[in-house]
Amino acid sequence: MYRRILVGLDGSEGSRRALDCALDLAELTGAALHALSVEEHLPAFAGTVGEVQDAQRFANQYFRGIHEEAAALAARRGRALTHEIVPGHVAQTLMRVAREGGFDLIILGHAGHSALAHLFLGSTADRVVEHAQCAVLIVR
Repeated sequence: MYRRILVGLDGSEGSRRALDCALDLAELTGAALHALSVEEHLPAFAGTVGEVQDAQRFANQYFRGIHEEAAALAARRGRALTHEIVPGHVAQTLMRVAREGGFDLIILGHAGHSALAHLFLGSTADRVVEHAQCAVLIVR
């Protein structure tokens, strides 16, 4: 069914549920599992180089903690989990990594934005569902 599963992790409750689902599917299908976190909000017009570096260090530390927890959960469930943290636009980066890595399923958590916020901002999940070249599962 699925050979390679990509799960997006951002530290939200939705991404934790997505990881649980990804682990369940990996157990059922024997698929390889890879977690991806995307650093999106680095300063575009920083006052100093140090400001960008500080923001990147904070984001790396935050995502490293998330990935350590995810890897420990996967290990407790007897699954291997590879993972990476990359900078970029979240939806575009998820789709690029999925395409370049030969993933056949992307699993994301549902963010639960209000209808008004969704109307103006859309969501990462919506963009990925609309444009991904592989199957996408959104976990509520």
